[in-house]
Amino acid sequence: MAKNRNKNKKNGRAAMDVSSDKTVTGPQEMDTSESAAPKPHIGGSHRKMKGVQMKRSKNVRKMKAIAKAISKNEKLEERVTRNESKIERTQHAKKLYE
Repeated sequence: MAKNRNKNKKNGRAAMDVSSDKTVTGPQEMDTSESAAPKPHIGGSHRKMKGVQMKRSKNVRKMKAIAKAISKNEKLEERVTRNESKIERTQHAKKLYE
């Protein structure tokens, strides 16, 4: 971009025409007119938030699924150890009476 700007200066072309026919003699009034705000589409502003919430809810579902799988694994391990200890106790009791 800098190269093009320098070329324009050499050729005598200005980037923007600043010549104007109006001359300002006094202070100008400030434009206080309110521009009409565009009406939001129905649910337009909620869509962006919904996308983020969907991402969050997807992550939450993933985390819940992982936590559920871990707890299920732990429960299974606990059951196995209980069954093993139960078998050991019954076998030990049988040996005592034999």
